[in-house]
Amino acid sequence: MRCVIARFPFELTQSGVLEAMKGVKPEQVVGECVIIGRRTYPVKQVGQIVTRQDPRDFSAGEVLRAMAKLGFTCRGLPPAAPTRVLNPVEHASAMLGGAPAAL
Repeated sequence: MRCVIARFPFELTQSGVLEAMKGVKPEQVVGECVIIGRRTYPVKQVGQIVTRQDPRDFSAGEVLRAMAKLGFTCRGLPPAAPTRVLNPVEHASAMLGGAPAAL
């Protein structure tokens, strides 16, 4: 499959990606990731190995789209937990080290 990553065209196949990632130890995953075989790799690591480019040259989204089109399981960032907004009295109380007052 032809895809463009960091403005460069690449001809990627599922078997080619599997071959390129064979024997590569996964780095610690802290964000988006791709599951290749039985291993979970950070998306930037996959992009770096497959394209032989510096990870700063491409976005995680470009690699995620390409890997998803090839049939790999991709996982994005987990949704951010909603935060409760404190009113001014609760905020002042929290700054002074107290528990937010129930009104």
